[in-house]
Amino acid sequence: MHIPEPIPSQIHDEQFAGVSYHIRGELVPELQVDLGDVGVMHEHHVLLWKETSVNIELRKLKGAVKRKIAGLDFFVTRALGPGRVAFSRDSVGQCIPLHLSQGQELHVREHQFIAATDNLDYTFERVKGVRNMLVGGSGFFIDKFRATNGDALVWLHGHGNVFMVNLEPGEQLDVEAGGWLFKDPTVQLEAVTMGLKTGLMGGGGKLTWNRFTGPGRLAIQTLFIAPLETGVGGKTEAAATGGVAGALIRGIGG
Repeated sequence: MHIPEPIPSQIHDEQFAGVSYHIRGELVPELQVDLGDVGVMHEHHVLLWKETSVNIELRKLKGAVKRKIAGLDFFVTRALGPGRVAFSRDSVGQCIPLHLSQGQELHVREHQFIAATDNLDYTFERVKGVRNMLVGGSGFFIDKFRATNGDALVWLHGHGNVFMVNLEPGEQLDVEAGGWLFKDPTVQLEAVTMGLKTGLMGGGGKLTWNRFTGPGRLAIQTLFIAPLETGVGGKTEAAATGGVAGALIRGIGG
């Protein structure tokens, strides 16, 4: 089996899908994009700096109500050129660029998207029953990016260092629950749990990991930061804040 190999952390003057970009810095990297005719969508809090010629506007995502109930963003911001703009996340790690050809799709762990060219579909899927990646055991979410209007670019933030492996058909790899960053749609994901015993009469705990089955690419990050680790009692508190959807959730729970 091929072992995961590190992804380079520095990129200069790379061009794809109508934009030029650079990834600079080691600890908390900066993504710098030279905008022309192609806009870039991004989460609002990752914008680091921009030239004054760059305009910022809102873009509404599909499935707004479902995203709000799930505690996910349903608006992103869009940067329009000409000019340069830079992004970074407030976390140690790597910025990973992913080039998508027309029709290609990518599955990404929730809350690790930085930016993408504005010519792709950005949806999500709730995955139930994978208890080791859950908040309160209710499921987790996978962001889905699909290039629907020509070639497209997606930039992700990987916590710690990021490694990638190409799995052959039927080839499997077990990964710590918070250890994966993205995968190709052809890579299957399942939870595997093993009971642990402490002695002849003693009870034990459980060890759960994610088993990935190829074919396709799988990226592994060496550091996992739970996106909702500040929730009260392990519940999804972010899903119950603000707006009509938040009021509905509080009414149901109250």
